Amino acid sequence: MTKFSLSDISHLATLSGLTLTDSEAEQLRSSLDSVIGYVGMLDELDVDGVEPVYQVTDLYNVHEDDEIIDDGVGRDQLLSLAPDSANGQIKVPKVL
Repeated sequence: MTKFSLSDISHLATLSGLTLTDSEAEQLRSSLDSVIGYVGMLDELDVDGVEPVYQVTDLYNVHEDDEIIDDGVGRDQLLSLAPDSANGQIKVPKVL
């Protein structure tokens, strides 16, 4: 079973952009060890003859055809509601 060291927890915290106190790191290490131990119990299950489940809803190739619904509102009417537009498009401020 995998055991996490405090240096592993520190490394994970750094990668995640977290700052942990020593007690928080120890608590997280203990919690992760427990979770991994619990998941490790799955190795004890006898799954011989059990087929993998890939789809639990029995839905296959579900799709709807695209259709245009005329709701009576035109492009020009919608563009008139925008604060600024040009060439049939809504102008927005640059983000970057």
